[in-house]
Amino acid sequence: MTHSVLIKNGTIVTAADSYQADVYIKGEAVHTIGKNLNALPPFNQANKIIDATGCYLFPGGIDPHTHMELPFMGTYSSDSFESGTLAGLYGGTTTIIDFAIQAQGKSLNAGLDEWHRKADGQAVGDYAFHLAVTDFNEQTQAEVQEVIQKRGVSSFKIFMAYKGALMVDDLQIARLMAETARFGGMVIAHTENGDMVANNVAQLLTEGHTGVKYHGLSRPPICEAEAAGRFMDLAHHGEHECYIVHLTCEESLNRVRKATQRNQRVFVETCIQYLMFNDSQYELPGFEGAKWIFSPPLRKAKDQEALWHGMNQNLIHTVATDHCPFCLDQKRMGEQDFSKIPNGAPGIENRFELMYSEGVEKGRISLNKFVDVTSTAAAKIFGMFPRKGTIAVGSDADIVIFDPTVEHTYSVENQHMNCDYSAYEGWRVKGKCRTVLLRGTVAIDEGKTLINKGFGKYIHRAPVMEPLLSESQKTGDTPCQIG
Repeated sequence: MTHSVLIKNGTIVTAADSYQADVYIKGEAVHTIGKNLNALPPFNQANKIIDATGCYLFPGGIDPHTHMELPFMGTYSSDSFESGTLAGLYGGTTTIIDFAIQAQGKSLNAGLDEWHRKADGQAVGDYAFHLAVTDFNEQTQAEVQEVIQKRGVSSFKIFMAYKGALMVDDLQIARLMAETARFGGMVIAHTENGDMVANNVAQLLTEGHTGVKYHGLSRPPICEAEAAGRFMDLAHHGEHECYIVHLTCEESLNRVRKATQRNQRVFVETCIQYLMFNDSQYELPGFEGAKWIFSPPLRKAKDQEALWHGMNQNLIHTVATDHCPFCLDQKRMGEQDFSKIPNGAPGIENRFELMYSEGVEKGRISLNKFVDVTSTAAAKIFGMFPRKGTIAVGSDADIVIFDPTVEHTYSVENQHMNCDYSAYEGWRVKGKCRTVLLRGTVAIDEGKTLINKGFGKYIHRAPVMEPLLSESQKTGDTPCQIG
């Protein structure tokens, strides 16, 4: 007998609509949406009936930017795919897109193989991959078609920062854009001028400036804005769509605004930490500010306001986390040298509720915009819609039953992320994920975990745009699902 669930008396909210209705789930997908289904067979004979009176039904959150088990700066991020995706589920995120990293001198497929080894059979929630390209050459170029069509990875990240490690040059970026576009792929970018940053860091250390606050001073907004502008110019020259990860500042946002004036299509992501904090965190006493060391760094209060407004102006499309936690002992690797502090912070468990509490509750964004930036837009941009990112007949039954009246406080004591501090310690939040369903199965209910590691599925993503090749030139049988 196929598993079935009826959720009754909830208010369904999507990126476009808000209405009261019941949801009947059969197997892993939404089967029927309608009024008073509880009075009708077979809906009222479901294996499980959940009363969602007073609650919103949101599509499961999609975090398009995470780093589980990332080898970085001499250590590894502290969340595994098991602990990280479980924490995400507690916080309403049912799907992540993590970054598989190509090691320099190795193949693209080898990078994907390594990340599948980490995630397959371990993830609790669903997962997909971007592929970070650190060495684009004739050999790796030949792999692009297979990666998109057969392995379901259609977004390729480049780093314009981290000189000597991950950074690629403009020629590699342009060539990667051209090759991925042939098969419906898109290039996404960490936009900081790596040469400027490297020079700033060296100069500050030479002058004896080693403390936490110099991390932010070494990476001023111009470093980000210049690289963002250059990245968009390269995409515009080749007539390609592009995506900027973790945009932080008004200067970069203005470059995006200018790009739209030439009818360029640019997708933009910011992260929850840039909306919640500003660079005053780096002035905290002792080593406390190291908890918020990530790149790009925190900015000014004016930048926070610009980012909130940017969402409502449709200049910013997604809110991610860049979840990349390091414990305090790992952070202390840079206690005498800010440039050696591992870059990253926890946040996957907090994003969804914070966006509701600080966004919707405080009147900064609407309920529909909340759903869009936390779920729907990422599903559309990255080739998972309508399977993910909405509550609709035929979609995966990834549903968050959200109680908007519950107030609670974040603390390291009650979080599920594998990190020995909370970036939001003591933060009072209004609204809580009461029950979370993943593909029709109740995963989290009233603070209890009801599924195990390995329940998460790999999501084979469709091309993110129309391939430039004609049908007669394509190979493979992956359908093109345009978001």
